[in-house]
Amino acid sequence: MLITGNKKIETFYKALLDRKQSYVGIFFVGVKTTSVFCIATCRARKPKLENVEFYTTFKEALNNGYRPCKICKPTENANQAPEQVEKAIKLVKENLKEKITDYQLRQMEISAEIVRRWFKKNYGMTFQAYQRMYRINNAFLELKNGKNATNTAFDTGYESLSGFGYTFKKLVGKSPTNSKNKNIILINRLTTPLGPMFVCATEKGVCLLEFVDRRMLETEFKDLQKRLTANIIAGENEHIKQTKKEITEYFEGTRKTFGVKLETPGTDFQNLVWDYLQKIEYGKTSTYQQQAGNINNPKAVRAVALANGFNRISIIIPCHRVIGKDGKLTGYGGGLERKKWLLEHEYKNAST
Repeated sequence: MLITGNKKIETFYKALLDRKQSYVGIFFVGVKTTSVFCIATCRARKPKLENVEFYTTFKEALNNGYRPCKICKPTENANQAPEQVEKAIKLVKENLKEKITDYQLRQMEISAEIVRRWFKKNYGMTFQAYQRMYRINNAFLELKNGKNATNTAFDTGYESLSGFGYTFKKLVGKSPTNSKNKNIILINRLTTPLGPMFVCATEKGVCLLEFVDRRMLETEFKDLQKRLTANIIAGENEHIKQTKKEITEYFEGTRKTFGVKLETPGTDFQNLVWDYLQKIEYGKTSTYQQQAGNINNPKAVRAVALANGFNRISIIIPCHRVIGKDGKLTGYGGGLERKKWLLEHEYKNAST
């Protein structure tokens, strides 16, 4: 849809000038003078306001004669990692006991430089660090299943037991021989039409699902590790795989409820509020006052609002469905434009 409202155009144009990550996927901007379209974070020289028009999907920009910008690559970066990065990630997952070298990447026609830059920007770590975490997670699972540390070390590609032990303890928090009762939190990345998200899960279930640019995300990571007495390392388990599948279906408009298991460390009151959030039906909204009334504590409006703000599992625990009593949108960690998009998406698909 072409955006025609002056107020929204002004908002989107300011987001374009400021390169706001929270607007990635919210709009695609067509530049009339160059016939290209971009996402909000494009590094290219900014066009004048009179030379742009905004669309809600990149398909609409394409249909109106615009071609993807070669700098920000909107059809890739608004939704998923570049193809070369996807290939590199696939190599890691298919070779959990091997170290993937730059030479191997080149043999697969994958640019090691592109992969390194992408991981540093999107994960805040190197590709090699990402690999190490995946290998250590695989070793952790083998140790929990009874395999001894020496065999695990050499099977995982380490040339010395001491090197394996040092890396394992640094990432997991305990030595290989003392880790059987240790809990770890796995982190992975998924892509959505509203930008990339991080998903974290333990053996019990998903404990975090947030947009990567969410305010206070680092604080959430620290709090989660403290509450679960666990370290976060890159990896994937069945809960994460199920989340990726269900979130994809949600954005496609075919899923209205979620079945993935959750782990939500918090106070009894917070969990009471989060449980109620999951009872707000798809396509409908509630208010903080209604929430407080439904948990039989009508005076706890402010406490309910704070508990909503501490929700770490967005979309699945749908705090975006809570609005002000005057019908206006209230604060949302992922940004109000995302909240508006999610509500409109649900209203549109509620009857299908």
